[in-house]
Amino acid sequence: MSWLLVTGGCGFIGSNFIRWILEDDPESRIVNLDKLTYAGNPANLESVSESDRYVFRQGDIADRPGLDELLEDIPICGIVNFAAESHVDRSILDSTPFIDTNIGGTQVLIDAARAAGIERFVQVSTDEVYGSLGPTGAFTEQTPLAPNSPYAASKAAADLLVRAAVKTHGFPGLITRCSNNYGPYQFPEKLIPLFISNALEHQPLPVYGDGENVRDWIHVDDHCRGIAAVLRCGEPGEVYNFGGRAEMSNIGLTRRLLELLDRPESLIRFVPDRPGHDQRYAIDCSRAEKELDWSPQVGFDDGLAATVEWYLENSEWIERIRSGVYREYYQNQYGERLDES
Repeated sequence: MSWLLVTGGCGFIGSNFIRWILEDDPESRIVNLDKLTYAGNPANLESVSESDRYVFRQGDIADRPGLDELLEDIPICGIVNFAAESHVDRSILDSTPFIDTNIGGTQVLIDAARAAGIERFVQVSTDEVYGSLGPTGAFTEQTPLAPNSPYAASKAAADLLVRAAVKTHGFPGLITRCSNNYGPYQFPEKLIPLFISNALEHQPLPVYGDGENVRDWIHVDDHCRGIAAVLRCGEPGEVYNFGGRAEMSNIGLTRRLLELLDRPESLIRFVPDRPGHDQRYAIDCSRAEKELDWSPQVGFDDGLAATVEWYLENSEWIERIRSGVYREYYQNQYGERLDES
């Protein structure tokens, strides 16, 4: 069996990836290294916590001695780096943690991986590094980087550090960039779980600006399959885009969620727009389709309905997540804006 190190594996996408890999590949073994910041939730992996193919280590990717010790203890062949501060609004409030983890931590992880002779290193990035699109077109792997938020800038910097290691040291690094994910176990500060949980409680749904900002949505399972494909057969030094081919405006998505939850549109509250809010994202994933034999399998209508159903069936998970710390952030971020609307 081969060992894979997954960093940030207690988060939304990381935990889905770990469950997916353990189910898809019976020969795989995973070490999950997670700092357990506010969005890292070990409960996301309760279903695999007793498996002899899964090991959890609490730790920070910016801790070089800790990384060296882990990589000496366990014969890791590959690394998939999900570890990141990932919420745009939080990066606007305070960018420091994003610089420390997303940039500094990624460089430390690269250095430790190089020293240990890791065979594959996948940097999980985002389409936000490309900036904003007009009404037409889509991001390709050749689109110039033009990040518009501190979060996006920190992820772009991390991508460039991976690229630099490839060009300078022959490092076996690969980069994936993906559109907006949705699915089970997503922290309820992100749009879909936030609006589901608010609607269930008959609370307002805060929509930025006019709600016409457009995002391309991909189910997290499709994203996980894409990352696994890159890990297996991607070309080191290359970038691979993943999207769901499911563009929708934020207000259109909000109305669809309310319809699925049988809640009135009177719950919608338009709030002052977020600074630097990108207008539109769309991903051209044709390279992944051609070179990796990958394509999105979960249709948006079916995936969204299944996601709503999951949250309805897992209300206790939501309540455990929505702790006092989260509520304090939520009130700080949206409270005055809701009061103004």
